[in-house]
Amino acid sequence: MEYTPRLRDKYEKEILPALKEQMGFKSVMRVPKITKICLNQGLGAATADKKLIDAGINEMTMIAGQKAVATKSRKDISNFKLRRGNPIGVRVTLRGDRMYEFLDRLISVSIPRVRDFRGINEKGFDGRGNYSMGVTEQIIFPEIDIDKVSKINGMDITFVTTARNDNECMALLKQFGLPFKNQKKAEI
Repeated sequence: MEYTPRLRDKYEKEILPALKEQMGFKSVMRVPKITKICLNQGLGAATADKKLIDAGINEMTMIAGQKAVATKSRKDISNFKLRRGNPIGVRVTLRGDRMYEFLDRLISVSIPRVRDFRGINEKGFDGRGNYSMGVTEQIIFPEIDIDKVSKINGMDITFVTTARNDNECMALLKQFGLPFKNQKKAEI
């Protein structure tokens, strides 16, 4: 028996027909979908301590379920003691089943663990149907052992979709279950 992620089934059976009807699309190919999720963690303090990059790669790999890669600086900046080619961050791009698994864990486990959570800010849309949000602590993910964390870092999560505008993207993400602060803007 072939395994498919829970949110992939939900998208194909519930979200796709609901969005097609809600937005009045004639074809199911026009209905927006998530193409990839990009995780990015800037580790500026890594210029002084090289072990932070290794720890960041290990943590991001555990969170994403896929090997993370170090990002390197593009130019020299003397005020920050930065040289071209030095590692200054960690990133990973998720597609397919891993993307849906991460999204499921983010919605059902990690976001409820955020302290003083009042909803996701709806100002993270870029105008072209993509959404970015920030997480202040990496310890909200259950894969991270709090005792082994040397430094608490935040990360950026970007949802890249095929939506043509922000309203389509917000409607798609709301159908997946992302809890936005202002619920009125999502209704078209």
